[in-house]
Amino acid sequence: MSDDGANLVRRRVLTAVTSAVGAVGAVGVAVPFVGSWNPSERAKAAGAPVEINISRIEPGQMVTFEWRGKPIYVVRRTQKVLDDLAKMEPLLRDPSSEKSVQPDYVDPKFRSQKDEFLVLLGLCTHLGCAPGYQPKVGSVQISGGEWLGGFFCKCHGSKFDLAGRVLQGVPAPINLEVPPHKYLSDSVILVGVDQEA
Repeated sequence: MSDDGANLVRRRVLTAVTSAVGAVGAVGVAVPFVGSWNPSERAKAAGAPVEINISRIEPGQMVTFEWRGKPIYVVRRTQKVLDDLAKMEPLLRDPSSEKSVQPDYVDPKFRSQKDEFLVLLGLCTHLGCAPGYQPKVGSVQISGGEWLGGFFCKCHGSKFDLAGRVLQGVPAPINLEVPPHKYLSDSVILVGVDQEA
């Protein structure tokens, strides 16, 4: 074999070896890179469903929990509050919750599965501020009637009743969102999972 033939064989062997090493290196870099696209265990836990024990919530009380980094309001409504919801309907932008974000399995007027317990995402539908719970405002005169209490967003003045339904004439365009949830028992709710039909 001549020197040119030996050099050609050497070049081909070196090219093959270099290509193989480069391919192994590319795979070695790509595997962790592609793996970094998957959410971390902490991120998965942040989006996981949350169990909420509602047995200790007193009538008229609201308790705040966290799901996916957002506040979840759980309100235990009294019978008087439930009776007063019908009085608020003429003042509401969407009293039957037709334009609102909520699961199909909640009652559109009470916005709950069980009338007594209201479960809401605690973010105003205007700009995402957290409205405050104001159940005992008495009656506040507003355009067209009286607001009997509920949720008030201090950021821009949006008001919601105790079903999370938005009043007319405020910046918030739709009712407060009802997150997916289901009852595991009479005293435990799982937020983040839909109720089976």
